[in-house]
Amino acid sequence: MTTNPDPAAPRHVRWALLGVMLAMLLSMLDNTVVGTSMPTIVRDLGGFDHLSWVVVAYTLATAASTPVWGKLGDLYGRKHTYLVSIVLFLAGSALSGAAQSMSWLIAARAFQGIGAGGIGAGAFALIAALVPPRERGRYQGMTASVMAIGTIGGPLLGGFVTGHFGWRWAFYINLPLGLLALVWCQVMLDLPRLRRQARIDWPGISLLTLVITSITLAANWAGTTYTWASWQVLGLFALAAAGVAAFIAVERRSPEPVLPPRVFTGQRNFPLAIALITASGVVMFGATLYLPLFQQSVQHATATSSGLLLLPLMIPIVIVSQIGGRYMSATGKYKIFPVVGAALMAVGLILLSTMDVSTSRTTTSLYMAVVGIGLGGQMQMVTTIAQNSVEMRDMGAASASLNLFRTVGGSIGVAVFGSLYNRQVSRQVGQQVSHQASAMQGAANGSHLIFLIAGLVCAVAFLAALALKEVPLRSQKRQGAGPNSPDPHPGVAASAVR
Repeated sequence: MTTNPDPAAPRHVRWALLGVMLAMLLSMLDNTVVGTSMPTIVRDLGGFDHLSWVVVAYTLATAASTPVWGKLGDLYGRKHTYLVSIVLFLAGSALSGAAQSMSWLIAARAFQGIGAGGIGAGAFALIAALVPPRERGRYQGMTASVMAIGTIGGPLLGGFVTGHFGWRWAFYINLPLGLLALVWCQVMLDLPRLRRQARIDWPGISLLTLVITSITLAANWAGTTYTWASWQVLGLFALAAAGVAAFIAVERRSPEPVLPPRVFTGQRNFPLAIALITASGVVMFGATLYLPLFQQSVQHATATSSGLLLLPLMIPIVIVSQIGGRYMSATGKYKIFPVVGAALMAVGLILLSTMDVSTSRTTTSLYMAVVGIGLGGQMQMVTTIAQNSVEMRDMGAASASLNLFRTVGGSIGVAVFGSLYNRQVSRQVGQQVSHQASAMQGAANGSHLIFLIAGLVCAVAFLAALALKEVPLRSQKRQGAGPNSPDPHPGVAASAVR
């Protein structure tokens, strides 16, 4: 029996999604909040040589666990899987705040990252379970706002909390907010609890974890701990390639694959959306890391003000996402937004690549706004396009795939950008007598190369956007493809919330 949506359901959906979005915000903030707390953490715990692992452990655990959480949600129910991931995230936050050594903190961050992987995968799957694609545009502004706040707010919050309460509260602050999100989701989300008789794809999970771990470690070590041509980095990439081949072979034979091949082969829009979301990850991670660095190194902005100077990038994302979402809900049309969005991203990044030591903050802000408009036209729209391309039974795996490729794309982008940036700065410093002037010129040269490459990535994304097929958006959630493909949520209304 299918329950008809209540006429007031959109309002109830918005209230239900607030708890989902709060948990998602916490997991995003924790990916960046630690940066400004690092000097204090090292002063208290020592272990400077292992400092990078505080971030790598969290990122690696998040990426490796994301597809597993997505599949668990498909098999056993998205609500309770999401609640479990919040509990693990809070436990990891408490352990991180109580850390007495750097090793303890790294292990706690990995545990926290496992929970964050479930939050990231579950949030988009829950949105898909609650709202059909045709209506999802109404809520894009919420998601875009959370992503913008999470990106900018992390460094600002980390600096404020560390300065006033100590670095441990950068983790402890998650506890009251996370408990609120936990209770909110428990009360407001009303989705059936599933217990399907299915075998967990342990071989697929193991191989996928191997691939993600190899790529993430290679991306983080290349150009810093080891050179790109070192046997360690090349060996990790070779291990990842072999793992991908073995993973594909295993998934084709598995009765319940962790990443079903049919998701990638059913409609061409899904792999194209993966390409677009990966490009967005490269731009978001790269821009939010190296734009503040350019502003501090070349334009003499303070660490705090450089975070606020990202607002010309973030505000257009929220506004354009809201406009695009409403247009999509009203007309069912959407292809124009990723096409124009990818084009504007490419143009804006190429403009940013022209910056030098004489570029004003106003000019930088205008270029950032162009990139922000492009990102706003693409980021959330592409998620909806991808989810509209798969059956409801695979929604968790599909949503997890999007989050995974966004994260891995961003990690690889940051690694490549970091290597290029450091090489340019080192080369410039070695050529000039004045250290300050050479450092500024090196930062400008490094930024030029980074934004130029990011612009070329977006040019490729533009070609992918042109190839999208404007499939009509579903106004109700799609059932299973056939008698052997049951929907994991039979009879669930598109707005099944209390």
